[in-house]
Amino acid sequence: MTRPKTYHVTQRPDGKWQARAEGAQRASAVADTQAAVDKRAGEISRNNGGGEVIRHGRDGSIKDKRTIAPGNDPYPPKG
Repeated sequence: MTRPKTYHVTQRPDGKWQARAEGAQRASAVADTQAAVDKRAGEISRNNGGGEVIRHGRDGSIKDKRTIAPGNDPYPPKG
């Protein structure tokens, strides 16, 4: 089983926003708005077994952190 990934939503030097997995060289998603990238990071995380999405402000400080549950849980709870 793979370890859940953490995605950081940050602003790039060109003004666009990106979602990048920790330790990754390239962004997983890029968009004009932080909200669009944050939503996409949640979808990517959910599809890959869950993890964390950490949203940073323009100055790089952490603004929000949320845990994403797995979207394809092979053992969902009963009842």
